[in-house]
Amino acid sequence: MSTTDAINQGNVSYEINEAGIARITFGHPLSNSLPSKLLKKLADTITELGENDKAKVIILQSEGERAFCAGASFDELISIKDLDTGKKFFSGFASVINACRKCPKFIIGRVQGKAVGGGVGLASAVDYCYATRYADVKLSELAVGIGPFVVGPAVERKIGRSAMSQLTINATEWRGAKWVREKGLYADIFETIEDMDADIEVIANKLAKSNPEAMKLLKQTFWEGAEHWDELLAERAAMSGELVLSDFTINAINAFKAK
Repeated sequence: MSTTDAINQGNVSYEINEAGIARITFGHPLSNSLPSKLLKKLADTITELGENDKAKVIILQSEGERAFCAGASFDELISIKDLDTGKKFFSGFASVINACRKCPKFIIGRVQGKAVGGGVGLASAVDYCYATRYADVKLSELAVGIGPFVVGPAVERKIGRSAMSQLTINATEWRGAKWVREKGLYADIFETIEDMDADIEVIANKLAKSNPEAMKLLKQTFWEGAEHWDELLAERAAMSGELVLSDFTINAINAFKAK
């Protein structure tokens, strides 16, 4: 697959059932990685559903049965040649995280497989996250010369600074789903996708029947202290955008892609 093809492929869709359960699905042929176009559409879709009275609760999921999300599109990362483009790319992840934060509806995460980098950020930005036992995580950014600056606040909010630092520093090691649950990111883990989906269906239906105003106010209290994230994540995106231009990072990404 060429770089241009990789950047332009992928999709985001949603549906709302009669009970008011909205389901957002994103997908990309390369392990559900996220180029800029998908990030923008994902953020816009979350915002749109937050304003749609028909949607009572939102489920965020990806396609397939293996990887939940491989994070940033390496093909797009390697094509970045200037600071503005780099900042704009990483701002895509910031927009998705902030869309989740500002959405007045509870968002349930469905993590069926491994999550890397920005994928861990997505799982951390939802309000309640289910996973299978195959949903290992890794913050691999340092291994390619950057750092999880944009997703870091969301990850730290869920698992604490110590655990987030461990993931960041040991950037090549997978952490198992059980470890992730113990740290508080996953609410529960399941043997199979079918078992996970059954529990998601139960809680989604309960929430769809709950008081929407109460859920909105509760969500605001859960996210207290993050009101400055529009500015914070923009600053973090600029940091990543500058690092991605370095020779170290360019060589590291090329070496990774060659494996």
